[in-house]
Amino acid sequence: MKWLRSGRRRDVCVVLLAEGPLRGQRLKSLLESHYGEHVEPKSFYGSLSALVDAGLVAERTEGIHDVYALTAVGERRLREHHEWVVANVRRADQRNGRK
Repeated sequence: MKWLRSGRRRDVCVVLLAEGPLRGQRLKSLLESHYGEHVEPKSFYGSLSALVDAGLVAERTEGIHDVYALTAVGERRLREHHEWVVANVRRADQRNGRK
């Protein structure tokens, strides 16, 4: 399985790693705060569904609310992506004489 190409989907995983399981609306609100703009519900929930379908996020129902959590596979993929980003930033810094 390839890592996600969608920045929003990656950001959903980042928030779930940092915050733990969240209701969909709370997760959407945290992303909106980060982006500084409204996120369309259809697009947001479509991203969540894709993450669930890929096995990166788990969905469960608590009462009338859906709660989402990063799976072990999702966390591993996110950490691998983080290592890749950090390694490339360090390489760029070294190439440009930065520490």
